[in-house]
Amino acid sequence: MTPNFPKLPQINTELPGPKAKALIARDHKYVSTSYTRGYPLVAEEAFGAIVKDPDGNYFLDFAAGIAVVSTGHCHPEVVEAIKGQADKLIHISGTDFYYTSQVQAAERVARHVHGKGTKRVFFGNSGAEAIECAIKLAKYHTGRKRFIAFYGAFHGRTTGALSLTASKAAQKERFFPLMDGVTHVPYGYCYRCPYGQTYGSCKMECVSFIEDTVFKTTVPPGEVAAIFVEPIQGEGGYVVPPAEFIQGLRKICDKHGILLVADEVQCGVGRTGKFSAMAHFGVSADITCLAKGIASGMPLSACVASDHIMNWPPGSHASTFGGNPLSCAAAEVTLRLVDEQLAANAASQGEFLMGKLKDMMGRYEVIGDVRGKGLMIGVEIVKDRVGREKNKELRDEVVEECFRSGLLLLGAGSNTLRICPPLIIDREQAMVFLDILESSLKKAMNRLGYKGFPF
Repeated sequence: MTPNFPKLPQINTELPGPKAKALIARDHKYVSTSYTRGYPLVAEEAFGAIVKDPDGNYFLDFAAGIAVVSTGHCHPEVVEAIKGQADKLIHISGTDFYYTSQVQAAERVARHVHGKGTKRVFFGNSGAEAIECAIKLAKYHTGRKRFIAFYGAFHGRTTGALSLTASKAAQKERFFPLMDGVTHVPYGYCYRCPYGQTYGSCKMECVSFIEDTVFKTTVPPGEVAAIFVEPIQGEGGYVVPPAEFIQGLRKICDKHGILLVADEVQCGVGRTGKFSAMAHFGVSADITCLAKGIASGMPLSACVASDHIMNWPPGSHASTFGGNPLSCAAAEVTLRLVDEQLAANAASQGEFLMGKLKDMMGRYEVIGDVRGKGLMIGVEIVKDRVGREKNKELRDEVVEECFRSGLLLLGAGSNTLRICPPLIIDREQAMVFLDILESSLKKAMNRLGYKGFPF
C-alpha cells in the first residue's frame, strides 16, 4: 500500500462528514439529476481496494467502480503506463492515423477472445459503444435487421443498446420510440424460472421457447441478425445461467445463420476467474463486447470479431476518441496483470467467498440464493426462502448499513447484493468483507423489525 494508506476500512467521522456534505451540496446544484446515488460516498483518493473520502474515512471497496477497476485503484504499473504514454502521445485518433499503443492493445485483446479466424478489434469508449458497434456490424454482415435479447438484460443507455436492454422500465421512460426489431425473451434464471420448472428436471424451456414459439409465431429466424446475451447477467441480478442455456443459444444461431453476440462488458476480463465468461460454458461467440475492467478505469471498450465478420469497408464505423493512446496503454498493462495473476486470484478468492456466503445463507432465511463465478457474485435477498418474495427494502438497508461500517457495495436487479471487488483483494480483505456484511445484515433486520429469524 502507499504510505499512510490502510489496507482495511477506517471510519473516523459521521457519514457523510462535513467536507463530503459540502461537495454533495455543490453536486446537487451543478450535476445532472439523472445519476443514481444509493448512499453519500464522496471519493477523494483511492488505492488498491480502499477508497478515501475528504474527511479522512477509508472504505473497503467491493463495488470497484461498477466492476471497472480490475487491477485495483491506481495500480502503480497502470499509473506508470498512463504517465509514460502521456509524455509521448495523448491523442491523434485511430480513425485517421496509426499509432503503436492501439495496435499493441488490439493484438493483446484479439489473442484473448477465442473462436474461429483471426480476430479484429474496434475500440470505443464505453460498453454501450461496444454494443452499438456490434449492432451495426451484425446488420452489415448478415444483411438482416432483427435482434433477440433477454428480459433482465442491460446493454447500455444509447438508443440501440437501450433497445436491447430490459432491466428497468424507468431506463426507457419517455424515450420511446427506440430501435425497431428487438424481441425480448426470458433468460436462463433458474432460481426464478419463468416457466415454473426446476433445473435438472426441466426441458430447457428458456432455450426451446425461441425455436418453438418466437420463430414459429412472430419472428422469422431468417430475419434475425443476432442474439445478444450476457453470459452472466449483470444489472439483472448477477444471474448465472446453466451451461445448457448458452450452449443451446449457440446451436440455434448455428442452425439459422444468426450471430451470437456475447456482452462481456461486466463479466469479462478475468472477473469470473477466466478471461471470458463464455469460457465457463464451453462455447465461443461470433462477436464479443468488452469494456469496464479492460483498462482499470480508463475509458475503453472493444468490439471483437473474426476477420470474416469484421470486414466492413473504411467509413462504415469510426470513433474520434475510441482507442485513445492513454487508455490503450492502460489496457496493455491491465490485461498482462490479469493474465499473470489476477484471473487466478479472482477464481481463488471467489471460491472462498462463495463457500462462506453459502454458509451465511444457511443461517439467514432472508438470503434466498448465492450464485456467481470468480469475483462476480450475487446474493439475492428475499422475505423468506419458501416464498422467495423479493426483498428490495432489506437489500437497500443492508447496502446502506455496509456503507456506515466502511464497506462499499452496490445492488443489482431489484433485490440482489452485487459483489464485484477489484481482482486484487486478498484473504484478509475477504474476511473483513464477510464480517461487515453479516453484521450489517443483522443490524438491517433489527432496524426493519424482523422477528423469529435465526441470527
